[in-house]
Amino acid sequence: MQKALIYFGLGTVISFLINYFFLSSENLGLDFYYAAAFGFAWGLAYYLDTPNFTLPQKLGLSFAAMGVLVLIGFLIFNLQLAIPSILKFSTVFVAYYLIASFRGSKSLRN
Repeated sequence: MQKALIYFGLGTVISFLINYFFLSSENLGLDFYYAAAFGFAWGLAYYLDTPNFTLPQKLGLSFAAMGVLVLIGFLIFNLQLAIPSILKFSTVFVAYYLIASFRGSKSLRN
């Protein structure tokens, strides 16, 4: 769990810095929200990357996390601004497991 939080923190900070310095959005709150979605995806993917979770559990938890992201984004911003967070989350989540699939253990933990 501790490493998952580290992945979340690092993913959030790195994504925010990239957005801030290279994309220079005018809304820092929105940049942080997207960065948190990116970091949340890395942290959750790492946390679920264990044989203790079945594939349906991983899928269910990832869909629940996307629902939470949309709800938070809708409450803070609006639905149009909340939807890109799902795209960032799902892209990172799929990328994590795609990279893991190339390893013999099918996990990035080992």
